[in-house]
Amino acid sequence: MTVISEARGKRGVFSRGIASGIHIGAPPERVWDVLADFARFHEWNPFLVEAEGRAEPGTRLKLRFKLPGGGMEMVFRPTMLVCERGEMLRWRGRFGMPGVFDGVHTFRLTPRDGGTDVLQSERFSGALVPFMHKIITASERGFADLNTALKSHVEPNSVPPPAGA
Repeated sequence: MTVISEARGKRGVFSRGIASGIHIGAPPERVWDVLADFARFHEWNPFLVEAEGRAEPGTRLKLRFKLPGGGMEMVFRPTMLVCERGEMLRWRGRFGMPGVFDGVHTFRLTPRDGGTDVLQSERFSGALVPFMHKIITASERGFADLNTALKSHVEPNSVPPPAGA
């Protein structure tokens, strides 16, 4: 996991980026099939525990996420921005009006060594970013948990790491 950046931009708008990556021993199309099947997230996804919608640009999703460690749950309704089969999913969510607390979430799939590098990232922006440190930090852990669960779900012989590892 890495923090991409934290900065104060024009007119006092703050931004912060987080990312987490993993290599999965399956082709991008297989990883895509799991990531784009929102209705089945509840079967394997410990972070985005429930999802509704279609992987089509312009559609609205309904996502419920649960912060790691028994943290709070929240529901948000992002708009799907990019759906490139086997390559990228991207959506934008907002808390209230634009510029308050916005997030652009991306899954980028890159073929490598017979498998797929998955990079999950989010760029947060808006006036509330400096006050959302706990949520953003917990989300970093949630990204890593999601990536590990995705790997376990997609790879035919993957064994999940022991609890607390």
